[in-house]
Order: sequence, then structure tokens, then C-alpha cells
Amino acid sequence: MSELVLYNYFRSSTSYRVRIALHFKNLDFKYEPVHLINNGGEQHKTEYTNLNPMAEVPTLVHDGMTLAQSMAIIEYLDEVSPRPSLFPADSQKRARIRQFCENINSFMHPVCNLKILQYLETKHAYTQAQKEEWISIWSKKGFEACENILKKTHGQFCFGDEVSAADLFLIPQIFSAQRFKVDLSPYPLLLKINAHCLSLDFFKKAHPFCQPDTPAADKI
Repeated sequence: MSELVLYNYFRSSTSYRVRIALHFKNLDFKYEPVHLINNGGEQHKTEYTNLNPMAEVPTLVHDGMTLAQSMAIIEYLDEVSPRPSLFPADSQKRARIRQFCENINSFMHPVCNLKILQYLETKHAYTQAQKEEWISIWSKKGFEACENILKKTHGQFCFGDEVSAADLFLIPQIFSAQRFKVDLSPYPLLLKINAHCLSLDFFKKAHPFCQPDTPAADKI
């Protein structure tokens, strides 16, 4: 496969999703860091917004195509490099996995998003404690739904004993929740799946604290 270039940020949960996919599929890629805070956020520089007009990460460049949004990138990678697959052949199971991913992507992820948190801070004077309370309230609603869904579907992973896109969305969301001190003890199934995934090499390689742009204090 021709060169893959991933513009991303070590702590971004959406970037984390794509890194897991790339390592799971054993795809070599060039890591291009985009620091979301330094100098007002490197994602706002013209050279980057020319790639991604939303001024967000991640962005994938491949074969002359530029693609943003983690779900679109992961589905694209699964099409151009179908083995091992992140979406099952069974249409109903595939649809349920997409639904699970969108529960996280559409409902849970935005409440932790840097742009949202910066708005709450600058426009409404939210303190760190108030931001954490905001994240906790909405995250718990989402995690409760995830826990209940997976009671019917889980094996070692979210949907049985094979890795799927659902795991790529869940594990980074748990990382974000832990970062903002969300109490996850009511969700033992999610924590069990998280622990299993984090024991696997391709999840370890993708972890936010193992990236080229990870600050030295956070490196593991």
C-alpha cells in the first residue's frame, strides 16, 4: 500500500481510534503531530485548514486523497485493507456495531471535545471542576447505555471474541473519561473489555502516552 500519512494529536480520542485501526491492520504510516493547544492550536494554521477545513484531527492522506472524520477514515481503511476486518460480514451485526460507534461519536465524544470545553471556559467561566462535572453527567448516560448494550453482545471484546470498530471507539472514550475523573466503577463490563484490549500490542502502540508527540512527563 502506498504511504499513509496521519495528522493527529497524541491525546485526541478520535486520533487514538484511527491509530488503533492502523496498528491492528499492521499498516505503516507517517505520524504528523498537530498540537491542539500550542500557539493557539496548530489545527488553525492555514496549511492545516487547507487539508481539513473543520480544523480538527485526525486527517488521513493516502493516494492523493485527504480524508477527515475518524469513522470515515476507519471505514476507508477497512475497505482498502480488508484483512483483518473491523466490520463483520453479517449486515445486522455490522449495523449494530455502527450504532454503538455512533452512540459514542455523536453523544459522548462531543462533551469532552476541546472546542466545547474551551467555549464553556471562555464564555461561561467554567472552572476545571465544573467542566469535569459537565463531562461526568453526560458521559455516565452514555456509558450506562453502552454497558447495557454489551451485556447482550460481548465476548472478550464488545461484539464477541473478535476486535471490531466498536472497541476502537470504546477504549479511547474510556481514556478520555478517566482523564476527566469520571467514575467508571458502575460499568464493570466496560472496564473488563478495556483491560483486555489494553493488554494487546496494537492497542498499546496506539495509546496516547506512547506517541512521538507525547510530552516526556506522560511517556510510558
